[in-house]
Amino acid sequence: MTALHPRGLPRPGRTLVMGIVNVTPDSFSDGGRWFDPERAVAHGLTLFDEGADILDVGGESTRPGAARPSVEEELRRVLPVVRELATAGATVSVDTMRAEVAVRAVEAGAALVNDVSGGLADPAMLPLMARTGKPYVVMHWRGHSAGMQANAVYDDVVTDVVDELRARVDAALEAGIPADCLIVDPGLGFAKHAEHNWRLLGGLRELAVLGRPVLVGAARKSFLGHLLTDPGTGRPRPAHLRDAATSAVSVLAAAQGVWCVRVHDVASTADAVRVTARWGLEPAATLLPEARF
Repeated sequence: MTALHPRGLPRPGRTLVMGIVNVTPDSFSDGGRWFDPERAVAHGLTLFDEGADILDVGGESTRPGAARPSVEEELRRVLPVVRELATAGATVSVDTMRAEVAVRAVEAGAALVNDVSGGLADPAMLPLMARTGKPYVVMHWRGHSAGMQANAVYDDVVTDVVDELRARVDAALEAGIPADCLIVDPGLGFAKHAEHNWRLLGGLRELAVLGRPVLVGAARKSFLGHLLTDPGTGRPRPAHLRDAATSAVSVLAAAQGVWCVRVHDVASTADAVRVTARWGLEPAATLLPEARF
């Protein structure tokens, strides 16, 4: 079986680590800590030094209930950060649902576009990505943050997510995006309750039928906080204290053959995926026969 890799991206022979660089004032996990572009660049370079294979720069919070910034504001936030990190030698992804932001970020040096809407939020996105020839992440999505949780209704969440992702992959191919540019993401936390997220993680191998590399983004998400609720106070574990749980998810996902994990805490995750690979749980060896990651 020949491993399939997205064109132009690192091939370290193990699950990749994508470090998150939020250039937003309202992220659920870091609350605007890196909102200033200079601080965001410095943070990105730290993640790069800690072992991030890809740096994912985003200027729009997608936490439940978040309001969207204007296109101009999103561009102001992400472009200088993308440009500086790419100039420093990092492989940079831009996390955006807007075609205009995507093309400007690619011009600034982004090697990958991570679209949480899978092309549904902006009809110009798929044709644009076909023209750029850059890798493109198609995530499972059922609407913008303000109302997405109302859409968290599934007959069987794994089957439904696979079917809906297949439709987006087909749309991307029909738009002219090369097959070796497409990556899929089950969209943990997006129009999904905690039990949906756990079912998807337990069913990751079923995504293999799509024949695409898989990105998993569980970093610090609320379903981990609820799992780790303080028995004394009844309060979920705060976001900044969920990194150990995130690393556990990353190890288990790597053992199932995912292409990349998206995290805040790069240092521990980089170590964890290397241990997983050295243990002998190589991604290509653990997938179902029809998988071609």
